[in-house]
Amino acid sequence: MKIAVLDDYMKIAGELADWKSLPAHVHTHFFTEKLPDGANTRADALADFDALVVTRERTPLPKELLEQLPKLKFIASPEMHNRVIDFAYCRERGITVCGTLPRPSPTFELTWALILALAKNVTIDDRAMRDGLWQTVVGTEIRGKTLGVIGLGRIGSEVAKVGNAFGMEVIAWSENMTKERAVECSATLVSKDDLFRQADYVVVMVIQSDRTVGLVGEHEFSLMKPDAYLINPARGPIVNELALVNALKNKKIAGAGLDVYDEEPLPVDHPFRGLPNTVLMPHVAGFTREHYAHWYNGMLEDVRAWLEGNIINEIHGSGIVAARV
Repeated sequence: MKIAVLDDYMKIAGELADWKSLPAHVHTHFFTEKLPDGANTRADALADFDALVVTRERTPLPKELLEQLPKLKFIASPEMHNRVIDFAYCRERGITVCGTLPRPSPTFELTWALILALAKNVTIDDRAMRDGLWQTVVGTEIRGKTLGVIGLGRIGSEVAKVGNAFGMEVIAWSENMTKERAVECSATLVSKDDLFRQADYVVVMVIQSDRTVGLVGEHEFSLMKPDAYLINPARGPIVNELALVNALKNKKIAGAGLDVYDEEPLPVDHPFRGLPNTVLMPHVAGFTREHYAHWYNGMLEDVRAWLEGNIINEIHGSGIVAARV
């Protein structure tokens, strides 16, 4: 019996969960690099495994890949949803997919790290200090500024709460947001255009779907103040990357704090890497040591139960949403 743990970039899956506690006939292999692109190439790497343990949505599992994995019987995935697994095909093939129970997300913490890094020029001053310089730029205060939150779900509401604690004016919008929900989060519901016009910091906090891909683009950047910032810890495709690059290059906005991108890992020659008015993180907002431990231990228990003939935390998905292989 062979199990593959995919996309363990930080090489911590084996440390945070005791995979050796599985029966002796079970062999676990950790993939610490991104699998090569292409369904056929990935199939060659995974064809010999009976079970896959995936790390969020880093490796899509569409039908064209899964049908080339004849031994595959089980998939474990963090949380109880995954946009890039073809659940319809899994049901057809009898492949069981199980998840992990939810815990509070740490994403809002990194969101505020990005906001503060931009306001206080943390990365600029850090580089200057290492170059032997002293006091080269001046930061700004966030108290009294306007925070615009797109989406007041579980994480967006936490972002709004901290904004209020900092003494900011919090405004919010999403397609289905009600005035009552905004009030619950101590925010003011405004129109989408007004949010982009008024906010000093725009935070994207909606999930990726057909409705939200490209939600922020050239029109929205044209409305923003030249000293305003965009922060995106949600999903890359929600923001039009070309429009954002142009807005940053032409100083239509002051800067951006990003944790997510259209293509991940971010290509080494991507324009974002050369723009001085960005703070870039490698999609780690939800990936803390504590969160990883919760996920990997939860998926280990999924695997253990499956090996014993039990199914726990089964995910009944509705089908693949997006995948690039």
